[in-house]
Amino acid sequence: LQLQASGGGLVQAGGSLRLSCAASGFTLDYYAKCWFRQAPGKEREGVSCISTSGGNTDYADSVKGRFTISRDNAKNTVYLQMNSLKPDDTAVYYCAAALYARYWGPPDGMDYWGKGTLVTVSS
Repeated sequence: LQLQASGGGLVQAGGSLRLSCAASGFTLDYYAKCWFRQAPGKEREGVSCISTSGGNTDYADSVKGRFTISRDNAKNTVYLQMNSLKPDDTAVYYCAAALYARYWGPPDGMDYWGKGTLVTVSS
């Protein structure tokens, strides 16, 4: 059972990146899917989550209007489109899955974690 995140990189402020998280060994259909991030010296924080149906999404205030979470059940993958990136968005981004229909809460509620992907936004 594995989650594999990809798509991180170095981008200038104002730019965009799309993160992907592919699951293997299990289907994401029954899991709420989330993105978290952790900046150096800071705690891991929730960025966005999407419900099993895809009909509910939640975002941290700091990314509302700039980030969009989505999922492709056929590809067993969840995405995070990040636009208008700011230096404060610099962090390691992690995808995670929780066996709930909907989840928006602390990291310890997640059941599976992917290895992080580093996003660096230069000013």
